[in-house]
Amino acid sequence: MNGSPKNLAQWAKIVIELSKIRISQLVALSTLTGYIIATGRLSFEIVLPTMGIFLLACGSAALNQFQERKIDKFMPRTRIRPLPSGRVNPSAALIIAFSLMTIGAGVVFFSSNMLAMLLGLLTGVWYNGVYTPLKQKTTMAVIPGALIGAIPPAVGWVVGGRSLADHQLWAVAFFFFIWQIPHFWLLLLRFGKQYEAAGFPSLTRSFSVPQLARITFMWILATAAACIVIPLFGSGHSLLLILGLFLAAIWLVWSGARLIRNINAGVSFGFAFKDINIYMMLVMAMLSLDRLLNLPFS
Repeated sequence: MNGSPKNLAQWAKIVIELSKIRISQLVALSTLTGYIIATGRLSFEIVLPTMGIFLLACGSAALNQFQERKIDKFMPRTRIRPLPSGRVNPSAALIIAFSLMTIGAGVVFFSSNMLAMLLGLLTGVWYNGVYTPLKQKTTMAVIPGALIGAIPPAVGWVVGGRSLADHQLWAVAFFFFIWQIPHFWLLLLRFGKQYEAAGFPSLTRSFSVPQLARITFMWILATAAACIVIPLFGSGHSLLLILGLFLAAIWLVWSGARLIRNINAGVSFGFAFKDINIYMMLVMAMLSLDRLLNLPFS
């Protein structure tokens, strides 16, 4: 099948699939989290910029699917996407991608400021212009690619009127950066054989499963450590927040340790990928609630 959707409902379904809605929602939520940590409030001021970043993320995801449409045909996980399945033609997908990105950038600019818009565009440029082509060349692309996770909170931060030089932002952004690495690796590890079949330089070609489990667990430890130190830089200081972050970190490490407990019996990475995403949502919720409630250190 090769062509275009026949009605509005089919077009809407195509746009949603191209946009990778769940990932784009997480980007928008991290933007909102950055704003709340920066200001300690929820305000209409952040609504439109968050929507703009969401649209930018949707457009960037659609552009990524356009870039990888030929490779996606070789993986069971991705061959049902709109482009490799022939449900939409490449030119239409490209128009959708750039339309979403243009509208998103415009919404951010007119509802906040130039710096916020440039940061939003930088996320797309880095994802589509750096990470996407780089991951076809090296398994280490996930490390520079992790910068993608650090930028959206900075957008919320500058919308709230705070400086990019603020050390509180750097602590939060560093956590999002570190989290992105095991998040990316666990996705690659989960579908390693499919990536090999598609011609990607998969980690499964370079390391044994026990080695991969140990390396990934070390990144999970780094993620937990990066989270625990956030209050030391001033982004929340209540005992309840500190305790919550500490308990969440223990849970993440315990979950990640399952990767190496039965290391010689084979490892499934699906549960760890799910848990590290849950962990990120918990951390964003705790940091946001601490600032909104302005909990005392007692």
